[in-house]
Amino acid sequence: MILPVILAGGSGTRLWPLSRALYPKQLISLVDRHTMLQNTILRLGGLDGAGHPVVICNDEYRFMVAEQLRQIDIKADSIILEPVGRNTAPALAVAAIRAMKTGDDPVLLILPADHHIELTAEFQGVIKSGHAYAQSGRMITFGIVPDKPETGYGYIKMGDPLPPAGGDATAVCIAAFVEKPDLATARRYVASKDYCWNSGMFMFKASQVLKELERFVPDIVAACREAIDRGKSDLDFFRLDKAAFAVCPSDSIDYAVMEKTDSGAMLPMAAGWNDLGSWEALWQVGEKDDLDNVVKGDVVLHDVGDSYLHAEHRLIAAVGLKDHIVVETSDAVMISPRDRVQDVKGLVDQLKSQNREETRTHKRVYRPWGTVDQLVAGNRFQVNRITVKPGGVLSLQKHFNRSEHWIVVRGSAQVTKADERLLLKEDSSTYISAGIAHRLENPGKIPLELIEVQTGGYIGEDDITRLEDIYGRHRQEE
Repeated sequence: MILPVILAGGSGTRLWPLSRALYPKQLISLVDRHTMLQNTILRLGGLDGAGHPVVICNDEYRFMVAEQLRQIDIKADSIILEPVGRNTAPALAVAAIRAMKTGDDPVLLILPADHHIELTAEFQGVIKSGHAYAQSGRMITFGIVPDKPETGYGYIKMGDPLPPAGGDATAVCIAAFVEKPDLATARRYVASKDYCWNSGMFMFKASQVLKELERFVPDIVAACREAIDRGKSDLDFFRLDKAAFAVCPSDSIDYAVMEKTDSGAMLPMAAGWNDLGSWEALWQVGEKDDLDNVVKGDVVLHDVGDSYLHAEHRLIAAVGLKDHIVVETSDAVMISPRDRVQDVKGLVDQLKSQNREETRTHKRVYRPWGTVDQLVAGNRFQVNRITVKPGGVLSLQKHFNRSEHWIVVRGSAQVTKADERLLLKEDSSTYISAGIAHRLENPGKIPLELIEVQTGGYIGEDDITRLEDIYGRHRQEE
């Protein structure tokens, strides 16, 4: 059995303003209609022996991850929630420990959720070879055959070839892991044909990686065992214990194990891989017009070439640009020369130092029952568009500092106000005073859309007391 382990953490700051701390790039549709997470799982379709995936993600992403799996009709083996980020070594320790608890010893296929791979057949072919090596006790990392010098990736130097293990591809010994090089060094690596990019994808038996983790970083394994033993199942999720996991050392699987083990090997892969770690990468893989522009959304161009323009909410009209990136969202516009996109991270760091909310979330916020779009905010008021999916139920809640006025614009709403229940149709409205327990439900078969006007002395999201909640959230918004 192959047990896919999908690593869905990380914030993707180099793709700001689309990617935010609470809505990272792996949950966004960047290349086609599916998100990066969905494509990571879908490209495993038809792979012999592949079971239901384990997804490891930040606690705050849980409902978005569950909804995206539902949209593509995928049932997860489990969705494991990390209370804090601790890099890849603890994440893989958790996956291996939980896999071994079932009494099986599956081959773990470790896949970051934010990679783009064009050639699925070639990808699956190399995975099959990796499975054969992993069954023999090898710890496989997949190296990407480089097609250009790249300073944004780490490299792996290839050693001697290993004997075939039953697949079509031949693994090689790992001569060295190399940090991100400068441009001259990267050119030398590519010209030598002795190096591959370090993809961050791995394959090994659960027992093998756990044995090596216990050998080299026993403190990580001990902390992860405790976090699992004290963890709790919550709806479709498994929550690692926060206190136990928080004391776990943070380390990557490369540093913790792969650079030290004598069981490591690399399988070169040429499958159109890209980690889409920058706007330049999205320009590289995007479909281009006659002037080599990649255009998304409502964009009008005149004398523009070799550029990437992405409009989310408004018209972008550009004249005379060349080699530029322009990205528009509802609350930010980012403009950069293509050769400066690696500096976007520094821009985000500057915004974080100013405590700008634009680094954390969009004006659209995702909830387990639907979405909230902030339309207007002012002194003592806020206007939102609320969309509730069919069957969605908000918590029974009350606010002490604000009142709310709801106007239904599409669908039907079942509203609870104290002891009163009423059904609202399109063009109907209701008013909820501060301090009144209330709940909103969508009993229909189409999405419910309503306009919410909040008024009061304080309208922050932390002014909420949850009395009941079918999604198991805490009394205050998480």
